[in-house]
Amino acid sequence: MGGGMINSIAGGGTLLTFPALIALGVPSVVANATSTVALWPGSLTSFWGYREAIRPIRPWWLHWAIPSLAGGITGALLLIRTPEARFNALVPWLIWGATALFVLQRPMMRWIGGHSRTHTEVESEAPPRRYLLYQFGVSVYGGYFGAGAGILMLAAFEMMGLRNIHTMNGLKNWCGLNINAIAVAVFVVSGIIIWPMALAMAVGAMAGGAIGSRMAQRVGQVWVRRAVVAIGIGSGVAMFLKGA
Repeated sequence: MGGGMINSIAGGGTLLTFPALIALGVPSVVANATSTVALWPGSLTSFWGYREAIRPIRPWWLHWAIPSLAGGITGALLLIRTPEARFNALVPWLIWGATALFVLQRPMMRWIGGHSRTHTEVESEAPPRRYLLYQFGVSVYGGYFGAGAGILMLAAFEMMGLRNIHTMNGLKNWCGLNINAIAVAVFVVSGIIIWPMALAMAVGAMAGGAIGSRMAQRVGQVWVRRAVVAIGIGSGVAMFLKGA
């Protein structure tokens, strides 16, 4: 539920669900795939909560769906082809990298805000191709691991000139919905999902996504962000020591 809420508000829910599965003794590649499947229903309820916020940019939906789907399937295929030992060695650095993105999100957005166009200049334009190519790269990472991908997407939307955080969050959730939909399909076909865990966590993720999309405008995010950072750092250290 916490992972669903955090994904809805700022991204980074994987920093809760993935370490939780690892702590239960699930192998890392299987834990990553199971976490993705578990969180995906939460992105559905979260996107539904933001549907009105992204109505003004509805013509952009297909533009963003194509690179998201293409990158998501690429990242998912890379994951299931990565040897377990190699992925275990990467995990601490993936977690720390995602945590660093989470920490740097606000200063990065402020800096970008001072070097980008105004919202009114982009409303009538299709997304520039360079941002769609960037979205493909982010989506490859999203299909492979995912934590922090939402932060990378928000940075691109800010650089394009979007200013309404709820519109940006809605577009981020739409892209994440597509990335993880195709990744989930790959993981299901590959047969590496632990379904009892995935289904139980999905119930919580759906509730968290619905709550997060409605509460994002009312609840202070400072303590939520601090908790995610602490969990991310601690999880990375634990995984590093486990593999040492």
